[in-house]
Amino acid sequence: MNTNSDFLAELCDFLYPRNPYHGQLKAENITFNAHLQDFSQRVNYICSLQTGGKISAEEAYKQIHQLWKQLKQIKKSLEINGRTEDSGSTTLANR
Repeated sequence: MNTNSDFLAELCDFLYPRNPYHGQLKAENITFNAHLQDFSQRVNYICSLQTGGKISAEEAYKQIHQLWKQLKQIKKSLEINGRTEDSGSTTLANR
């Protein structure tokens, strides 16, 4: 039987899944990836709340827009350019 801390750790892993980072191993890229995954998780929750009728479409839009602005500010503060060095393609966060 799991102990209480094991249960909480498994619950946290379930509620807030993290995927490993596969890009260039630079501190700012890893930090941005963590924030991007958090953004994705929060947008998922907001969409679920709106789909379930708990919040309006307008409120969902406002919350997601605010999260997007925060993510853009984080990207700017980390001084991440909009292109990957090996492919030269523009990232989604740059749009």
